[in-house]
Order: sequence, then structure tokens, then C-alpha cells
Amino acid sequence: MRNRRPTRLLATMMLLGGLLAACADVGDVGGGGESLLDKDALVVGVRPDLPGIGLRRPGGGYEGFDVDVARYVAGKLERKVRFVEVLSNDRLKVLTDGKADMVLATLSVTPERKTKVSFAGPYYVSYQDILVRSDERARAVRDLKGRRFCGVEGSDPVKRLLAVHGMTAKIVSAKDYDACMAKIRTRAVDAITTNDVILAGLIRREGTGYRLVNARISEQNTGIGVRRGDVDGCEALNRAITKMYQDGTAAKLITKWFGGTGLDLTYVEIPQFEGCS
Repeated sequence: MRNRRPTRLLATMMLLGGLLAACADVGDVGGGGESLLDKDALVVGVRPDLPGIGLRRPGGGYEGFDVDVARYVAGKLERKVRFVEVLSNDRLKVLTDGKADMVLATLSVTPERKTKVSFAGPYYVSYQDILVRSDERARAVRDLKGRRFCGVEGSDPVKRLLAVHGMTAKIVSAKDYDACMAKIRTRAVDAITTNDVILAGLIRREGTGYRLVNARISEQNTGIGVRRGDVDGCEALNRAITKMYQDGTAAKLITKWFGGTGLDLTYVEIPQFEGCS
């Protein structure tokens, strides 16, 4: 019996150590325990390459729906804001590396991403859609069966398109959405598929010649990415997002950036939040 006591003691110490480490991980924010509410100015990651959403202006600065939402919620938190550009592959890394306090960059909430960062919101619910030339007769996704679709390299929308029952398509890859637009202009492809607000932004920039199919292939919950464990900061952002919808700002911003593009703006309601725990 005496020989078992050291083993039991060691096991107990290891268990307690594991529990303490787990608790530290839950309470840890970006490695330093600092909430975004502890800061006077917030560093916000936004896209530099998406018209209507996040675009770097030639003279400097950023504009778009995500940029305006970031300014609004930061204002409600009485914080100044500084923007840094993030591309698709950088959106989670700037949070986990502590280089940004928030990310508003068409960041869809997914179970996999929630293992790495937390999400406030979503602040907007959109859908995967299809952009075609105005002279295209297709009115539904299956009307484009077997046609050529442009998809950005490594993007999930292409996978979701091919998952539609009975749907087939020839996928033509491109490095970004500008490259996809170049392909559809020259008729190298027949359609582009991705988040509807991204497509609406492209249509807004082009002016004429293109339209949305309004296919609504899948729902996309776009959230504000924050570092894991920052529950107070996340909940404060949720209150700001709620206010944004209640005071009419959300509807104004959505109309400002996507009105006249063919995007369905019939219902603008407060999205169902994910929860900050």
C-alpha cells in the first residue's frame, strides 16, 4: 500500500496542474489577459481588396461596409480605431498573434474557426450567390449546370456549389475576385460564386453588365473575430451590434453599400448571436 501513495500523489498533482492550465487557457486573452475594453484604441483588421466591403483607397485609408461597421461599434465602445489590412489567409492569424483586437473582413462563423478565435455577432447574415452577365438567362443555380464557374483558389464556396444536389460545374480557379471579373468579361467563364455581398460589391463597382442570380445556396453568418477568452469585449460588441440595428444604422449602411446591386434588402433584422462563452 505504501508503494501506491507516491503514484496517487503524482497523479493528483498532474490532474490539478491540468485543471489549472485549462482554467488559464479559458481566461487567457491573446496570451496577456488583456481585453479589447482595456485599450484606448482598437486595431481592426479589414480587407483591402473587396469593393463595397473593405477596400484600400488609392490615397490611403479604407472604405466599405465592414469598415463603417467597425467604426460604429468602436464608437459605441468609446474607442478610437486604427485599421490594418488582412487578406483571407491572415484573418485568424492577426488575432492569435495579437496583432489585431478585432477582425471585420467577411469572416464567416464556422465550428473550426471557433476553436481558434471567438466571434461577436454575427453582424450580418448573407448567402452564397452567383454573379452572371446581364444577358445570361439563368434564374437558378441548376440552370447553370455544367457551365464554367470562377472560384478563388482554396475557397469554400466552390465546394458548397458542387454539393448542391444534381449540380455539376467546370471550376476555373483564380487568385482573387478581380481575376474572376477579368475572366467573366472575356467570357472565359460563365459565372462567379461566393458570398452575395462580395458579388454585390463587384457589381456596384462595374456599374452595368452583371447581375445576381439570387440563388441563396447557403447561409453565411458574418461575425467580428476577437481573441478567445475576451468575453467582456465580445459581449460589449454584441450590445453595440444590437444598437446598430435598433437605431437604423445597419439598414442605412447596407443600403449605402449594396443598394441597386440586385441584392435582396427586403429584411434587415438583428441576427441571432452566437454567444461569447
